[in-house]
Amino acid sequence: MSKSYEKLGLFYLGKDVEKETMQAAEALTLLKNKNFTTHAAIIGMTGSGKTGLGIGIIEEAALDNIPSIIIDPKGDMGNLCLTDPDFRASSFEPWITDEAESKNEEITAYAEMTAKQWKEGIESWDQDRDRVERFHTVGKTIYTPGSSAGVAINVMNSLESPPPEVMEQGDTLSAYLKSTVTGLLSFIGIEADPLESKEYILLAQILSKSWIQQESLSLEQLIGKIINPSFDHIGVLSLEDFYPQEERFVLAKKFNALLASPGFSQWLKGEEFDIQGLLYDEEGKAKIAIFSLSHLNDNERMFFVTLLLNRYIAWMRRQSGTSTLKTILYMDEIFGFFPPTKNPPSKEPMLLLLKQARAFGVGIVLSTQNPVDIDYKGLSNIGTWFIGRLQTTQDIDRVIEGLGGKIDSDFSKNEIRNILSHLAKRTFFLKSAHLDQIRLFTTRWALCYLKGPLKQAEISLLMEKKKSEQSALMPPVIAKERIHQVFDAYQKIDASIPQYYEPDITEKNHFVPTLCAKAKVHFYQEKRSIDEEHEYFLELPLDPADRHIDWEKASMLDEDFSLYPHSAPHQAQFGSLPKILLEDRGLKRASAALKETLYRTKELALFRCVAQKLESKVGESRADLIIRLQDSLNAAKEEEIGKLQERYSSKEKILLDRLSRAKVQVDKESADSQNSIIETGIAILGALFGKTTPSQIGTAVRKGSRVLKERGDMSRAEERVADLEASLEALEYELEDKIDRLDEKYRIENYEIERIGIRPRKSDIVIASCAIVWRADNA
Repeated sequence: MSKSYEKLGLFYLGKDVEKETMQAAEALTLLKNKNFTTHAAIIGMTGSGKTGLGIGIIEEAALDNIPSIIIDPKGDMGNLCLTDPDFRASSFEPWITDEAESKNEEITAYAEMTAKQWKEGIESWDQDRDRVERFHTVGKTIYTPGSSAGVAINVMNSLESPPPEVMEQGDTLSAYLKSTVTGLLSFIGIEADPLESKEYILLAQILSKSWIQQESLSLEQLIGKIINPSFDHIGVLSLEDFYPQEERFVLAKKFNALLASPGFSQWLKGEEFDIQGLLYDEEGKAKIAIFSLSHLNDNERMFFVTLLLNRYIAWMRRQSGTSTLKTILYMDEIFGFFPPTKNPPSKEPMLLLLKQARAFGVGIVLSTQNPVDIDYKGLSNIGTWFIGRLQTTQDIDRVIEGLGGKIDSDFSKNEIRNILSHLAKRTFFLKSAHLDQIRLFTTRWALCYLKGPLKQAEISLLMEKKKSEQSALMPPVIAKERIHQVFDAYQKIDASIPQYYEPDITEKNHFVPTLCAKAKVHFYQEKRSIDEEHEYFLELPLDPADRHIDWEKASMLDEDFSLYPHSAPHQAQFGSLPKILLEDRGLKRASAALKETLYRTKELALFRCVAQKLESKVGESRADLIIRLQDSLNAAKEEEIGKLQERYSSKEKILLDRLSRAKVQVDKESADSQNSIIETGIAILGALFGKTTPSQIGTAVRKGSRVLKERGDMSRAEERVADLEASLEALEYELEDKIDRLDEKYRIENYEIERIGIRPRKSDIVIASCAIVWRADNA
């Protein structure tokens, strides 16, 4: 049965520790997940348990359907993939072999012992198989940029133009451009000064001009633009005076050497580097994306982290504002990426995220074992600090200094120094802007097996199935059916038919015909304020035997064929055209057929949830709408639970006040009864020894009667306490029952997503051009 704290949006991190005894109490350490939107830092020496705490936070987020992207410079966070709800020894065996051998233990027996230990450990923290199972089913992927060990990701497919939300914000765009350029230059070993470096200024000019034109550049295109930029001045100086071509060629050669290096091909393979796709699956379920970077050198690591942070900012700026926690960006070691004095490429985007991410429901969690070399001023936006054991006085003093005036009145600085130097493993000092007091707590048992850093071979083994799935999803390379052509130097074609010629780099000058068209389809619907125009470039291979034109067999083009030359190369030879085209003056019948095909097949796909009155925007996928729906349901559930808790809190306060008074009455009745019993007992004993007068005996008898009455009063008072305690327990069960019903009410599985198709009117389809395009035959 799932725990109530999970329905209340609380992360279960461990148990509170008593300050006086430093022993774990029964009180659970629960933090609202929305508190992580003010970000968190985890600091502790090696062996303090900070990786276990970080993994616990990611586990809790995943159980609440909150996705995470993890930057993992050391290789520890891949442990999140080591789960088995059945705790089979065979599941543990691959990961304990080295440890078993180092201890001269038999591997199978050691695996059985470890599986048993992990099962008992998880259960000892009141976590059951269901909890492990739910976390086990969360999608987790280890990506290894520039390496084939993990799942491949296409990092260098293009230097994408930022979205309008970034382009329209001057400060954000400036930081985005600066970190992109410095990151690129760091990749080829150039540490650039933005004010002095010619390399920086040139690349910044090239990228900014391309981005203004909404042009995304590949690395090959960037090299071309370094040699031949689209501008001839930088500031008031001519380009040649500022940065002569022969010097630009040296810079281009450095990028070209990178592109030509054998290992670089790994940066160009794999999944699209799409933040939304990394965070959620097609059904809007949260995923965990782990970027393992231990195999990279410092320059490569800096480049990748900078690129990832910039992509994350671009994605974040497209999201709507929210006060709930939507996603976590976790960095397992920030040493070198966020120093106090230097400004590496990664620092500016990280500062931007710490300042802006809260408004978009993004929580940043940063971890380090090097508390001296981080920028505490830059971390001033962090609301929650987890501090584990620190080894040196310098480390402790730096952390206390970094916290500034945030020290709690319950702890003196000397107490904090003493605590931080003697904390047990897995015990943390917790200071949060969302808590009234500093707390000490010990972390719960992780749901996944904490093996330690994963080797490349172990990552490869873990991701074997994922890599097979990725290969299966790659579109198969289908050889185009060879159309038999007889080439001739001349074919009579009516002058009304436009023709274009693809440049032939082989200079064989053999050309085969294709039918290409440029079409514009306008989608309009006043009710939904839709006014969209889509442009399509289509290409249809031609066979001389064709008797009709079937545009449904056409494929989409990425380029505008009308940019090709209009005249044929010298001594060119051409394949035959079908008779149906030769007889089609101006390709009017072909254009009409295309218009009819587009009218039948094109529509603007929208999605909606009627129950929540939620509808997708143009271009928003079904998965994106599911994510928005989930956010909306979470916000509504949180609001209703908040009102419910407020209402029941008032009822609880009344019952607690009554219970307090009833307990006072029990204490009073108990004391009165005890006094009466003592007085009566003394009088009776006196009578037995002849020391009490008859009148005193009568008084004692009357007091005895009063004792009986007082005992009755006390019994009634105790019944009153028992009734009130039962009422409190019933109130708690009633609240839990209503929370359960709300949790069920707002489950996303209860809400249907339906598809709506917006069709164009025939009059809103325009065939801008239709032409014969002669393609170079390289067969």
